[in-house]
Amino acid sequence: METIRILGIETSCDETAAAVVENGRVILSSAVASQIDLHAQYGGVFPEVASRQHIRSIYPIINAALRDAHISLQEVDGIAVTRGPGLPGSLVVGINAAKGLSLGSGLPLLGINHLEGHLYSAWLHNQGADLPTEPQFPLLALIVSGGHTELVLMDAHHSYRRLGATLDDAAGEAFDKVARLLGLAYPGGPAIQRAAADGDPQAQKLPRAWLPGTWNFSFSGLKTAVLRLVRELEANGEELPVADVAASFQEAVVDVLAQKMFAAAEEFGAKELLVAGGVSANKALRERILTEAKLPVHIPHISLCTDNAAMIAGAGCFRFSSGRRDALDMDAMPNWPLSELE
Repeated sequence: METIRILGIETSCDETAAAVVENGRVILSSAVASQIDLHAQYGGVFPEVASRQHIRSIYPIINAALRDAHISLQEVDGIAVTRGPGLPGSLVVGINAAKGLSLGSGLPLLGINHLEGHLYSAWLHNQGADLPTEPQFPLLALIVSGGHTELVLMDAHHSYRRLGATLDDAAGEAFDKVARLLGLAYPGGPAIQRAAADGDPQAQKLPRAWLPGTWNFSFSGLKTAVLRLVRELEANGEELPVADVAASFQEAVVDVLAQKMFAAAEEFGAKELLVAGGVSANKALRERILTEAKLPVHIPHISLCTDNAAMIAGAGCFRFSSGRRDALDMDAMPNWPLSELE
């Protein structure tokens, strides 16, 4: 088989990342410059600050990825970059860097959907590590992150049917907002997971929005229920049981995600399950799905759950192999839906 090496660039939100992936599966390098500490003071991502930091970090990170892979730019076959969805200012930094490298080197340019990248993270493994089982189609994918909560049926490579999505807050966004209500640190997902470890998930009766008849999600009501609980306890002068509330909130989110995923897989005849995105790093969610699923489950290594460029390079390898190429006038697409991909 011909060896294909793709340089991936990811700047959709607040992580400046670059990576080199071989044949869509082997990570030769992965470099990430995190902005978590920079945005912690705001309790969330400050878009203008994020784009400025990307400008400072982008070329050092690309150079680090090439150096760590022990190859030069001339030794890769193409350049893949996140085209969307994401923050407009952040996306433009990565796309312009990729265009410049493509123009200067003559290498093909590939615009990659960020959510498609998350899906293809399940195909990846580090160089020298055991090769994970390759996902088989049709598979039912749950993409769950700070900006997205979607159920997607994947019939083949690059074939996506969006079954449902969040109608309001994404799961990761709800984690961040509830963490703030509980006085926990940013980002909210890891903070709530740590607090929940000492709590009782049955301590508080919090609502689940099942939305019968659809495969959609809604976490706004759950977030509001936590807000009302906090205010009620404060008004009564009672101490806030942070661990119990965190555990109960986490259980409510995991319950809906897992059960709707299992039901959709059965309804649409999926052979396997795939969970990806930042919230797929959540221990309770991983354990629930791995324990209760009746089908084979693919969940990326925790290091590949949050935004990274290896997933963009991996998806880029599969796109490159299918003959995909993009022009240098390619624009950022901040609201690019996965279901519109060919």
